[in-house]
Amino acid sequence: MINITTVALLVVFFTIPVMAQEEYEKDVIETSAGDLEVTFIGHGTLMFSLGGKVIHIDPWSRLADYSKLPKADLIFLTHHHADHLDPVALEHIRTDSTVVVLTELCAKTVDNSVIMKNGDEQSFIGIDVVAVPAYNLIHKRESGEFYHPKGEGNGYVFTFGDTRVYIAGDTENTPEMKTLENIDYAFLPMNLPYTMTPEMVADAVNAFQPKVLYPYHYGETGVSKLKDLLRDNKNTEVRIRKMQ
Repeated sequence: MINITTVALLVVFFTIPVMAQEEYEKDVIETSAGDLEVTFIGHGTLMFSLGGKVIHIDPWSRLADYSKLPKADLIFLTHHHADHLDPVALEHIRTDSTVVVLTELCAKTVDNSVIMKNGDEQSFIGIDVVAVPAYNLIHKRESGEFYHPKGEGNGYVFTFGDTRVYIAGDTENTPEMKTLENIDYAFLPMNLPYTMTPEMVADAVNAFQPKVLYPYHYGETGVSKLKDLLRDNKNTEVRIRKMQ
């Protein structure tokens, strides 16, 4: 199921505590399809539960003991970096019936999966999903290569009944993001230097106006500055959770 040779080539370039916590913050979002429970595991890692179905987003075993978490009906991977594609976590929560949705590069590591390319639209267990391009416009490595080149990563817009939830993945404030419409809940990354500055997040939010913003994957980047930048935006509520 997992190509170990390929996994060995993946490098973690973030500093995250190894200790996994047992209790996580949770929010419940009311949708026309039922209550959507959001579990904030940390960093870029989330878990959704709706109608008895469990969806894991970028599961990472440095943040949780996945042997103790619910098995997945769906798993979504935004890109192939090791803090987003973790074979240890996948082995714990994947069953024979689990559908793993991922990018082309992730598929080189994870077998028997469903590839979504930028712009693709598909439905899984009654949930409509759109793959949104996730990439850098400015931030680069010393080599001059973008941390996240265009075409390699996905964000995902999920439609749960009448509610649209956008998980951006590792990205900056791209034109594709800024033209999104009718987003109720948005998870936007702010982990420098790999993703967005607070100013970039504010620019994106002011463009597509989600009803609720969850900054996530924010590391040491100050969320207080983001709240200050958005103080005049009356359309978007900013909710801070433990998503360093």
